Amino acid sequence: MSVFERGSVDDLARGARAIIVRADVPGPERRDSDARLEEAAGLALAIGIDVRAKTAFRVRQIKPATLLGSGQIEQIAALVTEHEAELVIVDNALTPVQQSNLEQGFGAKVIDRTGLILEIFGERAATNEGRLQVELAHLDYQAGRLVRSWTHLERQRGGFGFLGGPGETQIEADRRMIRDRMAKIRRELDQVTRTRGLHRSRRQRAPWPVIALVGYTNAGKSTLFNRMTGAEVLAQDMLFATLDPTMRHISLPGFDKAILSDTVGFVSDLPTQLIAAFRATLEEVVTADLIVHVRDISHPDSEAQRADVMEVLGELGILSDSAEAGEGEEGLSPAYLEVWNKVDLLDAERRAEIEAIAVRQGDVVLASAVTGEGVDALRRAISNRMTTGNRVYTLEIDAGDGAALAWLHEHGEVIGVEEMQVSEEGEGNAPLHVSARLSDAAYARFCARG
Repeated sequence: MSVFERGSVDDLARGARAIIVRADVPGPERRDSDARLEEAAGLALAIGIDVRAKTAFRVRQIKPATLLGSGQIEQIAALVTEHEAELVIVDNALTPVQQSNLEQGFGAKVIDRTGLILEIFGERAATNEGRLQVELAHLDYQAGRLVRSWTHLERQRGGFGFLGGPGETQIEADRRMIRDRMAKIRRELDQVTRTRGLHRSRRQRAPWPVIALVGYTNAGKSTLFNRMTGAEVLAQDMLFATLDPTMRHISLPGFDKAILSDTVGFVSDLPTQLIAAFRATLEEVVTADLIVHVRDISHPDSEAQRADVMEVLGELGILSDSAEAGEGEEGLSPAYLEVWNKVDLLDAERRAEIEAIAVRQGDVVLASAVTGEGVDALRRAISNRMTTGNRVYTLEIDAGDGAALAWLHEHGEVIGVEEMQVSEEGEGNAPLHVSARLSDAAYARFCARG
């Protein structure tokens, strides 16, 4: 039986009884074990897994074969027996050998953090593009795990007579099939990328700026998106409630229309396979005029979550080394704005502290997507942020091109209009010299109008 007949290597059953284990390994860590365990439990609950127990172990020295020590493995095996668990979720990245050895030690199926996140994405992807991206990431993940107790894959097949050679083993055949399928998916995603590029170029020729919402999963992006656009995007108190990007028109002060994009939420230790697979989707962030980073300011690990989001933005090539090192946001190619969401969940004392920090930091908007508090201020802040640093351009347009003049009034500040002198032999209306204060992006869109 090959991997393609067996289905996903790490298919999980809804309602499966699970134990969550976290190994605190040597090295820097932004949040404590309890917070990581709670997040892992939230990930498991997001796909209906029945979490029976959570535990963390301090690992002084990583065991190459099992990650954990023998005594710790025995303790977890006892928990598996006590809770009749079918699954152990290890909130760390495991090698194929570690995963196989831990399954033998626990007497239960084992899945690591990467596999768990891939399962969530596989269940939530709603569009054809999303399903392709998740399948690509799944296959990349599976390719190195065909050795997991699949002894039947060592059988040889093919070959004919004495001269036919030994043929290829089942595992080699499966690896070849995975490579072929991945190549096919990449070709399909390349077509998706080209289609997105065409749509994006059309939007760039249109007079509308693009604002991309980013943030840690469950920070309230979709709720804020719904509040600002009147849309009905799925918004639940659940990790990775939505995966596929959604775009809607919104109105902003000084702009006739703008496009707001709701993107997939980020998470700590986001699998590299998913970052690569979802690059086509996240290109909407790269090409946005403004990135609005939505943060759950009520969460105790809000700063750590911010660092995780900025790290992913850096991997996408949006964030420079200087900004990543904490020297400011100057390295971001699009404009950048932070929204500190869920202020309605803060008590009076904590809220006073947050407001004082926001005043000192500046360029921050406090808001509650649920109550609507601060949303009007956010609209004004977005408008101001996109017009900061505007320059005065002198443009030549036909006097009869009222649409161009109206466009400049809607998307910038028209400072002066002067009719040019033409010779007596000139025909038609005299062209106009228009001085207008515009952002670089607005100027590029005006020039692209044709």
